[in-house]
Amino acid sequence: MAKCQKKKKKKRKKKRRGGQKSHRLPRCSSHVPLSLARDAADEVGEVSSSLRLHPPRVAPCSVKDARGGGCGDRGGAAPGRRRPRGGCREGAGAAPCPPPPPPRPLPAPQPGAAAAGRAPPGLRARRPGHGARAGAGGARGRGERAPGARCRRRTRTCCWIWKRRRRKRRRRKRRMGRPADFDNKPDSLFFSDGQRRIDFVLVYEDETKKMTHKRIDRKKQKRKRQVYESNLINNGLQLEATRSVLDEKLVFVKVHAPWEVLCTYAEVMHIKLPLQPDDLKTRESAFNWFTSLFRVDENIIKPEQEFFTAPFEKEHLSNFYIQDKDTFFNPATRSRIVHFILSRVEYATKNNVKKFGINKLLDSGIYKAAFPLHDSSFRHPSTDPACPSERYLLYREWAHPKNIFKLQPLDFIRKYYGEKIGIYFAWLGFYTNMLIVAAFVGVGCFLYGCLTKDNCTWSQEVCDPNIGGNIIMCPQCDKVCTYWNLTSTCESSKKLCIFDSFGTLVFAVFMGIWVTLFLEFWKRRQAELEYEWDTVEYLEQEEQVRPEYEAQCTHVVMNEITQQEEHVPYTACGKCIRMTFCASAVFFWILLIIASVIGIIVYRLSVFLVFSATLSRHINGTQAIHKYLTPQTATSVTASLISFVVIMVLNIIYEKVAILITDFELPRTQTDYENSLTTKMFLFQFVNYYSSCFYIAFFKGKFVGHPGNPVYWLGKYRNEECDPGGCLLELTTQLAIIVGGKAIWNNIQEVLLPWVKNLIGRYCADARSEKIVPRWEHDYHLQPIGKLGLFYEYLEMVIQFGFVTLFVASFPLAPLLALFNNMLEIRLDAWKLTTQFRRMVPQKAQDIGAWQPIMQGIAILAVVTNAMIIAFTSDMIPRLVYYWSFSVPPYGSHSSHTMKGYINNTLSVFNISDFRNASKPSSPWFGNQTTCRYRDFRYPPGHQHQYEHNIYYWHVIAAKLAFIIVMEHVIYFVKFIISYIIPDVSQKTKSKVKREKYLTQKLLHENDLKVVKKNMGKIADKIIKGVDSTFRPKSE
Repeated sequence: MAKCQKKKKKKRKKKRRGGQKSHRLPRCSSHVPLSLARDAADEVGEVSSSLRLHPPRVAPCSVKDARGGGCGDRGGAAPGRRRPRGGCREGAGAAPCPPPPPPRPLPAPQPGAAAAGRAPPGLRARRPGHGARAGAGGARGRGERAPGARCRRRTRTCCWIWKRRRRKRRRRKRRMGRPADFDNKPDSLFFSDGQRRIDFVLVYEDETKKMTHKRIDRKKQKRKRQVYESNLINNGLQLEATRSVLDEKLVFVKVHAPWEVLCTYAEVMHIKLPLQPDDLKTRESAFNWFTSLFRVDENIIKPEQEFFTAPFEKEHLSNFYIQDKDTFFNPATRSRIVHFILSRVEYATKNNVKKFGINKLLDSGIYKAAFPLHDSSFRHPSTDPACPSERYLLYREWAHPKNIFKLQPLDFIRKYYGEKIGIYFAWLGFYTNMLIVAAFVGVGCFLYGCLTKDNCTWSQEVCDPNIGGNIIMCPQCDKVCTYWNLTSTCESSKKLCIFDSFGTLVFAVFMGIWVTLFLEFWKRRQAELEYEWDTVEYLEQEEQVRPEYEAQCTHVVMNEITQQEEHVPYTACGKCIRMTFCASAVFFWILLIIASVIGIIVYRLSVFLVFSATLSRHINGTQAIHKYLTPQTATSVTASLISFVVIMVLNIIYEKVAILITDFELPRTQTDYENSLTTKMFLFQFVNYYSSCFYIAFFKGKFVGHPGNPVYWLGKYRNEECDPGGCLLELTTQLAIIVGGKAIWNNIQEVLLPWVKNLIGRYCADARSEKIVPRWEHDYHLQPIGKLGLFYEYLEMVIQFGFVTLFVASFPLAPLLALFNNMLEIRLDAWKLTTQFRRMVPQKAQDIGAWQPIMQGIAILAVVTNAMIIAFTSDMIPRLVYYWSFSVPPYGSHSSHTMKGYINNTLSVFNISDFRNASKPSSPWFGNQTTCRYRDFRYPPGHQHQYEHNIYYWHVIAAKLAFIIVMEHVIYFVKFIISYIIPDVSQKTKSKVKREKYLTQKLLHENDLKVVKKNMGKIADKIIKGVDSTFRPKSE
């Protein structure tokens, strides 16, 4: 009977756990099951004992073996004695296991009881009377069968009650808490021994508690993970595992890199480390007293000491500035080295192809997360006196909104997050500071337009009922549109006088020079940061090949420089095929964006008919709504909103496509990968964001024909026409909607969504437990940084840079709005990084990458676009031609140069009897007039060249072309002079670089030579003299 009952319990236990045994973790063993660890050791070597998994709780054993020990105990423990949490630890910094107590004699077994023996490894120790039968020597609990009693089966009701009680007991235990591996120190950054620092954290879900995958898949994932962790140990890393406090399914593997491992890989990665303190004297700026008002208090964030550095070499360890081994490698460098190892350790081999890297394990779901730790909470400093609480200081002195007018602590940002994030915030801060000058000049031009709008003669003529009120304009579409009065555009003409003024021309020329100054001064600033942050020769020395590239290196080629064989992933023909395919894919998606733009244009052309019929305007209409809500305005606003939605949807799709294309292209280094991806994404975004603006600025209203012979697009839709005031005001509206909508969308997507996700996660965690949570579990519940990292931060700013420079002639207030946005953007990005996201893996970066040439291309294109906006989109050139040539004889009738009569002379005349049947308006004609006016320079009806371009048109075209050529050449010449005068690297930085190279040569090479000379004596002197005479020139 006892055997029957025991077998049934085993079956029920196995069924509840999905048919897979859960290995009970022995007291002093690795968290890897012994059987699987032996198999993994056969493949990758012996599994080290430094990896320990500490179970969350241990119950007193009730099933004992013949020696008196509980289930899973080695050597036996006292009956009913609770085992210490996690067992005893072995390895570096841990005490060995204590000797087991002497075994106690077992009482004689009762009749009918099962034979005493060790519990199977899948059976968890339980209290008597709750699912586990008491063996020999165990006391009976409630619900147990008495010796010799009949075996009874639980009914469904009893089973349900039993399960309910068990769940209540588990919840009660969770609320009561349990001993923690971090000794109730939530800010601890060390292993359980308190000595070894946590450099990285891996998170996975225990395969024995997964119920969503098949058993075979769980076994494969578990085996890959075990092999991967075994290989990490073989590479010198030390691991320690512990279960989650809030979720028992999660296991956190803490990774520590010992001193030897750090030194070895620092030399492999060519990491620059301090040689000696910087002894060059620095000159204080004359404006130091002023900038000190905006700097962070040096008593709170102390300035970093400057050193001369050199690539690390273990042979010259004594030459480096090592005061303390624990602080010689800062936490950012330690995490970077560990991530380098994690990205290159194997976990499987399939078809002679090695699979390795933490990124693939994350993608396949074997690990749920991998990240370095924040050093403290951002709300309060760490309770550990040895922790500097850098995260708290960054939030308090950098990310908090109260610091919006303070300068950024760039060296401190670089120390905590690495050079890649530091260079981004340095560039963003420099760009924001340069916008102050542009915004000041833009506001001046805007105020000039506001002050002179009352003196705008052509706007007064439009609003004059005796001039504009007597001008009847021709319909702007077929049949549905009707005749309209020129005075209906009075309000728009007044607004246009603000932006279409002489100040706009001055501001466009200024911005062409400003963008050159910005790029040249940024090069100097970037060179200074390259030296200060040790990235001068980063690309040549430190940057390593991507693991994905190394995995595909199956072809052997001859290196032309070294004349040695090297492995590459593809041949020259294969590379050509890949590049052709990638270029074709990018070109296809750009055509798709152009097709969407064409769809927006078709929408504008078709919906204009609907708005013209709905918002009908009569000749003598005086309703207030007609002054603001015109068919042109309604069409522009709705089309801009639809364009914004299309931009955001295509942006999400193209991001995935661009990543796939770049992965197929297989760049060699991470810098090459990011530059390639940046170029593809920006080409797409350039067409996506700027296409509608280019259409309004340079195509709309330019090819419309005249009312008697309109031009049709695609043979069906009549081309759009601009308002009598021109398309400049519509371009301004388009810019405001896209820039404003993009800023709001980005803030929601980048800030609000992570905040809401973290808020929901914290609420769920608080609902489950009120326990003290360690630092690694806090960071795990933060949001991960996406694969693209800072790409969208750069993209947002560069797109804004394009709007500020490419179309600034239509909106002088764009730099001011960009300035306000950037001041807020810096703090939002800082707040997001310090409070809502896990700590990024520190990465090196020499510069801002492909964004630098992209901005240079935008700067060159901005000169052309602004010149063409002034020439073709605004009415500045036609007004100047009229003022200087056509207002006075022989073309005009005024005795002096004036703008009077400009509106009447620049609107052509059309006879309504010349309408075609297809375009003739269906609305009746009011009045006895037989003509209407339209915007063009053509001869009137009755002329021998009627409806052909007149002499005024050709004068205007010649003036526009001359203006573009002169403006471009003047600005390009000034840009060339500025680029030549301002060097890319300052003399001060050049001196520092030369001094560092000299010290490197002296300390690392000449010292070795002195040692050799001292040991070898005269023989070494002769050898050196012989070498010098050999390489001495013949002239000597």
